[in-house]
Amino acid sequence: MLDYGFTEEQTFIRDCAREIAEKKIRPIAAHCDETGEFPWEVVKALAAADMCGVYIDEQYGGLGGSSPIMNMVIVAEELSKACGGISLAFAATGLGTLPIIISGSEAQKEKYLPDIAAGKKLAAFGLTEANAGSNVAGMTTRAVKDGDYYILNGTKQWITNGGEAEVYTVFAVTDPNKGARGISAFIVDKDTPGFTFGKKEDKLGIRASATRELVFQDCRVHKDQLLGREGTGFITAMKTFDTSRPGVAAQAVGIAAGALDLAVEFASTRKQFDVPVSSFQGVRFMLADMAMKIEAARALVYATARHIDNNPGVRPTIYSAMSKCFASDVAMQVTVDAIQVFGGHGYMREYPIEKYMRDAKITQIYEGTNQIQRDEIGRILIQELHRS
Repeated sequence: MLDYGFTEEQTFIRDCAREIAEKKIRPIAAHCDETGEFPWEVVKALAAADMCGVYIDEQYGGLGGSSPIMNMVIVAEELSKACGGISLAFAATGLGTLPIIISGSEAQKEKYLPDIAAGKKLAAFGLTEANAGSNVAGMTTRAVKDGDYYILNGTKQWITNGGEAEVYTVFAVTDPNKGARGISAFIVDKDTPGFTFGKKEDKLGIRASATRELVFQDCRVHKDQLLGREGTGFITAMKTFDTSRPGVAAQAVGIAAGALDLAVEFASTRKQFDVPVSSFQGVRFMLADMAMKIEAARALVYATARHIDNNPGVRPTIYSAMSKCFASDVAMQVTVDAIQVFGGHGYMREYPIEKYMRDAKITQIYEGTNQIQRDEIGRILIQELHRS
């Protein structure tokens, strides 16, 4: 890999995450994919190694320092090389925690961030609904003020870490007459009365990650759990995506890199016509294209993460969208080509490569489909032209 200017601490974080991926994740990846078992032992290993808080500030027990997003993408990539699904225990907790980091009060940060940084609690992000995916403003979950409380009613769909996390950042409509400006964000604890979970989804990929509905039935949430001011939830969600999408991109890079490693190893050992498959120029060309795409995606992801860390007052929307869109497209292309390198073996469940393709697909869909990312990129380019 190229030298991306990691600090000594970031090199340590990378090496530690890589060791956990190889020793703790890879041996159980196939089992968790088949059974859907949640990887609590990996969570414990991450906690023991102080990896859970690499994007959280030191004053709350983390290692974030001046490079929280870079730290996050480094860990996400390394874990995803071994299993894109298991890596989400870490990455989805980051997504659920970022709204607290971005919009939380000091009291809220002191209450929640230390336990998340220590790996004692996982977090989840509750935004998507059946009719409010890309169209966030179409959500119907309501939060009605009642004295010192808000009463939440509604359902969130396809929530990663759902049922396993203890802390949920949830978005609900507080003023239905204001559209996106009528959305507010709340922190909801798992044990809050009126808050339950739907069935665990049976997914194509990332099967080691728990995905469930969040169900709110007259769920009473104290006003102290409101994130930011009433009506600022949409802004919080968009700022969260600005900083979280490089994490999805890093997951995609990790999945692609893991698939390439397997393809190179297989091509070097599998023989046809009495020679290794890697002896054929056509196969070497495929491997070369895969490697070039991965390194280009990695460079964009790391540059975006560093840009976010170094420019805290600047909205990085276009670069976050670019990194997520490009890296996830690369992951899908690379994993499909890796299966081709494996030939018929790649189509069989007994070989690990088909799982990488199944895991890669979701990176083109969640946290904003790649069609939405392209639309966002194009819209910003046109806006910038008109400003000039």
